[in-house]
Amino acid sequence: MARQNLMNELAAPAEGQARLFGWARRRLARVWRDISASAPDQPEQSVAQQMQACLEGRGGEVSVRNRAARLAGAYLQLDAAGQKSFLETLAGFDPDPEYIGAAYRAFVEESDAGLRAGALVDLRRALEPPPVKLLRQFTTIPDGVKFLVDLRAALLNLTVDSPALAALEADLRGLLASWFDVGFLELRRIDWSSPASLLERLVGYEAVHEIRSWRDLKNRLDSDRRCYAFFHPRMPQEPLIFVEVALVQGLASSVQGLLDEKAPLLDPHAADTAIFYSISNCQRGLTGISFGNFLIKRVVDELSGEFRNLRAFATLSPVPGFRHWLDEMLSAKPMELFSTEEDAALRTAAPADRPAAETGAAALAAILARRGWFRDAASVRAAEPVLGRLLARYLLVESKGHRALDPVAHFHLTNGARLERINMLADVSEKGVKEGATMMVNYLYDPERIEEFHEDYVGAGKRHASTAVRRLLRGWN
Repeated sequence: MARQNLMNELAAPAEGQARLFGWARRRLARVWRDISASAPDQPEQSVAQQMQACLEGRGGEVSVRNRAARLAGAYLQLDAAGQKSFLETLAGFDPDPEYIGAAYRAFVEESDAGLRAGALVDLRRALEPPPVKLLRQFTTIPDGVKFLVDLRAALLNLTVDSPALAALEADLRGLLASWFDVGFLELRRIDWSSPASLLERLVGYEAVHEIRSWRDLKNRLDSDRRCYAFFHPRMPQEPLIFVEVALVQGLASSVQGLLDEKAPLLDPHAADTAIFYSISNCQRGLTGISFGNFLIKRVVDELSGEFRNLRAFATLSPVPGFRHWLDEMLSAKPMELFSTEEDAALRTAAPADRPAAETGAAALAAILARRGWFRDAASVRAAEPVLGRLLARYLLVESKGHRALDPVAHFHLTNGARLERINMLADVSEKGVKEGATMMVNYLYDPERIEEFHEDYVGAGKRHASTAVRRLLRGWN
């Protein structure tokens, strides 16, 4: 029945994801309601009074847990406006200035070294923001860590116009960063025999290439495929980030080819290359807490141990910002982009049903604006050399400060990869055409040079690329 439910969710991914999160929310509320119901009857309290009771911490551990469960349950029952008010109330609790002053004086006036150390501990305790103290209490309840992750996700939507909420978000981010240190995380493989509830989450969290059917999902988990995820011991059924891998021969150049459900299975022991084709962060509340670099390195180690035949570890990666950047370049610098021969070829290939293009830039814009342009051989022949050269420029030259302009490029270069190959017609999905003009790239992870390339990029902004890709930049004005 559970697996049949999964198939129903796959029929409508968006609705399925909403139901998945709604189910989790109801489960948490029910568990916490049961916990708080076991406590002695309490007079009705406002949210602020409940928070104050939690901060005072009267009673033992059971009482602390009961109050935290009651408060968390109250939060989940609120609508969006009520949750914002809840968070503003929480952010409004300030440390006691008199308590801090007394603790500080006790510390600076104490001359005995041993007593001074104790006074320093008291001062640190006095300086701890009350909201942080309360946030820690939520970890004592079932699924409390997941509750805090989701709480930060809500805060990220509210901090722009509220310094108080921004401070609360920063405090919570610091707590989560310490609790989600990579040393605490467990790497697990997800396959078709994994629990249906976990497969449902996989479908809902896939952010790069939508999982469209149960056959699509099963194909991605077949014998020549691998899927690995990081889990936290306090969130054992919630993946934090996962990567999908295809075991193939040679560098893959088409994501549609990788995801083709009718393609024959390859004996994984005959594969020589592992292609990382999708990496998805699952928990928005952990934004800014990086796991991706550790995940890739761990998976490389895992696959190297399982398959001695693997010689290359690479990605087939999208270029989500390329088309936006390209459109700006075609508008702002049309005379600088193409050689005379390229200009003429583009104008010849421009759509006949549109006004004649006066420049190569206008012609390329017209080609890319035509629906299904990538199915026209003449358009592809004219556009491919130009798009390849412009994409090399976008990935290796264009910058945002000291980092690559493209976010996916920044991610892989930070992790110690090099740009290996540029592929035309690599993603002809609607999203791939709209964001990347069908272009995708291979980033290569050389286990012996990952650290070197990481240091070069992070330290000096140096972007490593193959000779073939570097050659595309020659002659650029």
